[in-house]
Amino acid sequence: MAYSRNLTHILCRSDNGPSASVPVVRFVRYGNYYKVITNSEPNLYTLMFIEPHIKGERRGWIEVICGSMFSGKTEELIRRLKRARIAHLKVEIFKPALDTRYHEQNIVSHDETAIQSTPIENSQTILLLANEVDVIGIDEAQFFDDQLPEVCDQLAFRGIRVIVAGLDMDYTAKPFGQMPNLLAKAEYITKLHAICVKCGNIANYSYRKQKVGGQIVLGEIDIYEPRCRNCYYNPDC
Repeated sequence: MAYSRNLTHILCRSDNGPSASVPVVRFVRYGNYYKVITNSEPNLYTLMFIEPHIKGERRGWIEVICGSMFSGKTEELIRRLKRARIAHLKVEIFKPALDTRYHEQNIVSHDETAIQSTPIENSQTILLLANEVDVIGIDEAQFFDDQLPEVCDQLAFRGIRVIVAGLDMDYTAKPFGQMPNLLAKAEYITKLHAICVKCGNIANYSYRKQKVGGQIVLGEIDIYEPRCRNCYYNPDC
């Protein structure tokens, strides 16, 4: 455990709001994450992924960012990809072609942060387009076919850093698509949480407000809202 004597403030991002400067009491590194303890709220902390420092031969790996809707998954994916570009790494970004909620090509977070991507119909296409690439980002991984985990494995064996973001559970609280397999294969996992719209506690469930369609129904706050465990299983709480 190490402390930063000179650090007085750090930029912290809440799950459902803009960035804010929070006074810091302790700034502690745990592996590839930093834990921030504030003096205003002793139990408040932020975990931020820090890229591993690897010397020698180029090695690939898989990172998975998961959580409920409105937890900041896409925002975190975009943050990591932009950091890679700042470091002059070649980055390619992909999303499922069916996701056109905000833009036909761009990956766009709920707070309208955007980055250009390539919409694709199936995961095998990534292998064809991943030439001379350092980092690959994949958004909405739960919508891809069952070959995606194998594709990510092949990319990692090529020495590529693969960053995947997606819903870990569907609206029925069941594992969603290939996310369980990706979580099992990943070297690094980040679980993000939203804020329950009913009680204000930590939320990790995506509650569908309308009884429409099957497992995949594209929508935003008009159809879905984040809820905690109690409010998800007790809708009238």
